[in-house]
Amino acid sequence: MPLAVNSLVWFRQDLRIHDHPALSQACEFALQQNSHVKAVYFVTPAQWAEHDVAAIQIDFIERHVNLLRQSLASIGIALDVVHLSCFDDILPWLQQYCAEHQIGKIFAANEPEYNERQRDIKLIAAGIPLALIEQDCLLKAGTVTTLSGTMYKVFTPFSKAWKKIAAGKLIKPLPAATFNAPIGTSDAIKFNIQSHYPNPVSSQQWAAGEDSARELLQQFIAQDISDYQQQRDFPAIEGTSRLSPYLAIGVISARQCITAILFHYPDALINDASPAKTWLNELIWREFYRHLLVAFPKLSRGQNFNDLGKHIQWRNDKTEFDAWCKGQTGYPIVDAAMRQLNQTGWMHNRLRMVVASFLTKHLLIDWRWGEQYFRQQLIDGDLAANNGGWQWSAGTGCDAQPYFRVFNPMTQSSKFDPDASFIKQFVPEIAGWSLKHIHEPHLKAQQANLMADLFSDRAKQDKVYPMPIVEHSSARKRAIEVLAALKRG
Repeated sequence: MPLAVNSLVWFRQDLRIHDHPALSQACEFALQQNSHVKAVYFVTPAQWAEHDVAAIQIDFIERHVNLLRQSLASIGIALDVVHLSCFDDILPWLQQYCAEHQIGKIFAANEPEYNERQRDIKLIAAGIPLALIEQDCLLKAGTVTTLSGTMYKVFTPFSKAWKKIAAGKLIKPLPAATFNAPIGTSDAIKFNIQSHYPNPVSSQQWAAGEDSARELLQQFIAQDISDYQQQRDFPAIEGTSRLSPYLAIGVISARQCITAILFHYPDALINDASPAKTWLNELIWREFYRHLLVAFPKLSRGQNFNDLGKHIQWRNDKTEFDAWCKGQTGYPIVDAAMRQLNQTGWMHNRLRMVVASFLTKHLLIDWRWGEQYFRQQLIDGDLAANNGGWQWSAGTGCDAQPYFRVFNPMTQSSKFDPDASFIKQFVPEIAGWSLKHIHEPHLKAQQANLMADLFSDRAKQDKVYPMPIVEHSSARKRAIEVLAALKRG
C-alpha cells in the first residue's frame, strides 16, 4: 500500500480561508509531499440539539459552509459536507476516509469546550492522525497565568498579563491560503435537518461571508470604535461592532480583529487611554472566558464556578420563566430585550445583563435555565461567553457581579433608553404611554392610571400589557437574602 501522504482539513468553528493556520499548514504539508488537500465539515444535528445550538445560528452556519465551499474551490480544494448524528459517529467515518484517501495528517483547530476536547482526545487515542492547531484565541489557553502558574480568576489582572504578553508578539494574520488551480462546485448544500430544527432566516439581519465580516470590522474601527465606550450601552444606537455572530463561528478571527485595532491604534496594548481600549477589553473578555473553559472543564458541564452556588435555593417558577421568555414580565425594558432576542436571534449586550439579572435575582430562577434559553435563540451563541455572562450575572461565576448587586430595571430603562425608542420598537402596545409610565411600570398608582387609560375609547383596541410580575424592592430584598448563600464566611 502506498504511503499515506495526503492532508485533510477539518473545519469546525472556523469557517474562513483567511488567517486559518490549520488550512495553511495542511496546504504546506501537501505541497511538501506533492500530494492533495481534502477538506471536511461535519453536520451533526443530534449533537447540536444536545448543545442547544439555535436554529438561526445553524442557518447562519449553513450559509457560511456554502461560501466556504466556494472559497476552497477557488484554491483547488473540495469540501465534503458530511451528515452524521453526533461526535461518536466521527471516529468510524474518519478511519474509513483516511484509509480510502491515504490521509497522513488531519489538521484542525483546537476547541475549548469539554465535549469537543474529549472527542479529540478519543480520536487521537484511537490512532487518528489529528494535529490540533491553536487559532481560536490570540493567546493559547494556559499561557496567561499567575506567577504560580495557575489560571487567573479575576479579569483585570488577566487582562494586564494578556496585554503584556500580546505586546511582545508579532500579531499578523495569515493571508488567504493558496494551493492549486480552481475547481468547480455543485449546487448549494442544504443541511436538511428540519426534523430537528425549524428554519429561520438569518439573512434578514446578517450578511454572510468573510468579505462582509472584514468590511464590518474595518467600518467599525474606522468610524465607531472611538465612540464605543460612550455608545455601547444604548440599545437604540448602532454603537456595537455586531461582529459576534461572525466570531462565534469563526468567519473572522480574534487575531484579525486585534490586528485591525493595532493598525489604527498602534499603542492600544500599552496605552490605557487608547480610544480602542474598551472594545479591545471585550475581545480580551472573550479570551478570558475561553481560557476558563479549558482550565475549569466543569464550566462546560453546567456547574457553578463558585461551589457555594449549589446552596442557592432557586424558586424556578415555570410560569414566571415562560413570561420572561416571551417578554411578558411587565417590565418594558426586559420585555423589549427578550422580544428582540426572539424576533432577531440577537440581543444588545447591556440588555443581556439586564435580563439575566432580572431572571436570576428578581425571579430567582436558576441561571442555567436562562443560559440554555439564550443558547437556543442566539445567532452568536457561544458556550464560553454565554456561560461566563450568565454566571457573572447570577453571582456564581468567575470575577462575578456581587450577589447583592441587583440591577434596577427602571433605572436601566431610563438611563439607557431615555426616550424609550428601543422599547417602543419591540413593545409597540405601550407606544402611547408616557415616558414616566414606561420607565416606572411598577408603581401601583401609575399602573392603576395606565389600566384606566387602557379601557378608554381611544385604547379599547390596544393589546393589554401585563402588570409587573414582581415588585422591584421586595424582589431585591428576597434575592439578597437567598443569594447570601454565596457569601464567603
